[in-house]
Amino acid sequence: MIFLVAAFLLLGVLVGAAAHLPPAVALTAGAVLGCWLLIFAYRERRRTRIEEGAR
Repeated sequence: MIFLVAAFLLLGVLVGAAAHLPPAVALTAGAVLGCWLLIFAYRERRRTRIEEGAR
């Protein structure tokens, strides 16, 4: 339960901060984060497949 409260608090802070940024900056930051997440997911999937193949 405390984790849920902390998650909502953090989400509120982040959304509140993004509301004060110009739209171009917020969209650029979102795009950078999205690209980082895609790269991370690709590397994790590739690492998992390599580890499964080594067995």
